[in-house]
Amino acid sequence: MKFLLGTKLGMTQIFMEDGNIAPATLIEAGPVVVTQMKSKDKDGYDAVQVGFGTKSKNKLSKSLKGHFRDLGSFRWVRECRSEEKLKIGDKIDVSAFNAGDEVTLKGVSKGKGFQGVVKRHGFSGLPKTHGTKKKHRSPGSIGSRFPQHTRKGKRMGGRMGHDSVTIKKVEILEIDKENNLLALKGAIPGSRGSLVEIIG
Repeated sequence: MKFLLGTKLGMTQIFMEDGNIAPATLIEAGPVVVTQMKSKDKDGYDAVQVGFGTKSKNKLSKSLKGHFRDLGSFRWVRECRSEEKLKIGDKIDVSAFNAGDEVTLKGVSKGKGFQGVVKRHGFSGLPKTHGTKKKHRSPGSIGSRFPQHTRKGKRMGGRMGHDSVTIKKVEILEIDKENNLLALKGAIPGSRGSLVEIIG
């Protein structure tokens, strides 16, 4: 299994060979450094742990400094289940993928703060006529009097966004190996500069 970390740069459009335009998201992906190999005998499962990005060594805890050793100081550390045989210190970059491959992406969606039911759940709101005043976007009735409290899971206003989102079967349109760039078809969750996990 191929595993790579990257940061979202933004969106653009790419002209395809048939003349059509495809929306694309640019991701600066890798190179990542293998920081730990987990095995079924020692840890109970097979996985590869990688580090990505740079962070000041002064801001790393002593335990992380010892864990990274002389590999570098990484901003993000993630792991992925894999039985692939790698060594600590190995580097993985965009050359592991090819144009046309389909990958799975994991990111954190943009946070939208506290939102009402119209934006959060798509409620239509109350009628705009017939005497409705200052309550057009309210949720309306929230249920019967029994059992004297709001039932768990009731769709109401609350915090929206900043959730982990996984998208499957995203096509790689282009690869720029010199600049470590991936052009992925469509929109990717997250804001500019946010972390994206790419699993092939």
